[in-house]
Parts: sequence; structure tokens; C-alpha cells
Amino acid sequence: MDFRIILKEFLTENALTQAAFAYKIGVKPSQVSEWLRGKAKPGYDTLKAMATAFNISADYFLGITDNY
Repeated sequence: MDFRIILKEFLTENALTQAAFAYKIGVKPSQVSEWLRGKAKPGYDTLKAMATAFNISADYFLGITDNY
């Protein structure tokens, strides 16, 4: 599954705004917007921050597993 779809579903399922998600992982909301539009993807450090901030496996955001 494409990262932008995974991220959109994650935000929806967890009732998170782009801004709240961005703040929690330490990026600008505009960066999250770029990801959701498929214009960019997070790098290693950001992916690690996402997994750490939400206490889930990075495999979920990579589309390797459906569970977080």
C-alpha cells in the first residue's frame, strides 16, 4: 500500500489533524501535507520519530504490516 494512503488512514483512525501529527513528530505541517499529496516521503529519521512518537512499528508506515 502507498505511504500516503497509510498515513491518511492512520490520521483518520486516530482522529489526528495534520498539524497535531506534525507537532508530535517534530516536522512542519506543510511536510505532512506533502506526504499526503504523494509529493514526498519521510526519511529514515522522520520514520523513526513517527514510530517512536506513537509507539508502533515502523513496519506499519512502510506498509509491511497492517497492524500498529
